[in-house]
Amino acid sequence: MLFVLILAGAIWGLGVVMKTPVQARLYMLGLLYVAVLGLQLALPTGHPLREATGGSAALWLLLGAALALILLYRLVLLRLRGQAEAREAEREEAAPVADGPFSDVEIERYARHITLPDIGGGGQLALKNAKVLLVGAGGLGSPALLYLAAAGVGRIGVVDHDAVSLSNLQRQIAHTDARIDMPKVFSAQIAATALNPHVDLRPYHRELTSDIAAELFADYDLILDGTDTFAVRDVVNRAAVAAGRPVLAGAISAWEGQVTLYDPAGGVPCMACVFPSAPGPDQAATCSETGVIGALPGVIGSMMALEAIKEITGAGEGLRGRMLIYDALHAETRLIKVQRRADCDICGGV
Repeated sequence: MLFVLILAGAIWGLGVVMKTPVQARLYMLGLLYVAVLGLQLALPTGHPLREATGGSAALWLLLGAALALILLYRLVLLRLRGQAEAREAEREEAAPVADGPFSDVEIERYARHITLPDIGGGGQLALKNAKVLLVGAGGLGSPALLYLAAAGVGRIGVVDHDAVSLSNLQRQIAHTDARIDMPKVFSAQIAATALNPHVDLRPYHRELTSDIAAELFADYDLILDGTDTFAVRDVVNRAAVAAGRPVLAGAISAWEGQVTLYDPAGGVPCMACVFPSAPGPDQAATCSETGVIGALPGVIGSMMALEAIKEITGAGEGLRGRMLIYDALHAETRLIKVQRRADCDICGGV
């Protein structure tokens, strides 16, 4: 056996020195294998030449079968690789080349927007270039996030320190049962990118405080406030006024919701103009205390997304200086005017 291996090595080495093609070297090794196998079958047991070449035909037959399987495996892999490369080349030849700010996939994805006269290609490009920050990934943040991602808003930030719990799933549609205990921002990231991989979703798993709000808001064009406490809303309002960013604010309680746009830099009130002081304990109950009908956050959150799209694209008439109030229990909607206060502690000097 050792003799045959030495002879095979010599044949291969001599071929390398003489720069013989690999195929020719393999052919010579094949002839050696056939010759050795012939000796094993032709010579009687115990013959010196048979013993020098392994002593058994079975060993060489097993070795030959193993080599044949390896060669067959390589042949199949090469064929599959060739077929895959050919199909990929066909797809590349067939695919039209995109010319412009959108790929062909994006043009098809946003076709219903682009055909709208009030949006068109320019409005869709504005959405792609927009940077929107969602404060809160709960009942209001969930539908707002999904519709903004579906609309093609280029960058969406989501800031929330909470994790998904079972009681959230009655209304917070960006999350699932499988993601219970996952931080909401990462669950939201999974949901948004699954819906639209062209969106840059940036999760901020932290509590929004005045220490980080100003720097964070500076990176975004529009803020959506979907929080449920006056303290956090106050932080959002102060930071947005300081950064000169408009805030689309939504709020819900039981069966009622409201939406408005705060933007003192654009000549309309900030939150403190409308709500100058924190509500009393009996007026500031959260959803966990009062309860909330599950579909209501979907209605208000979708309105927030719609108003954000209008604000970005300049379509229609938005909620600047107006507050929309929706009573789901009685199916009533009202619009009230809101005005800036010159003596507002937050935006009076803006």
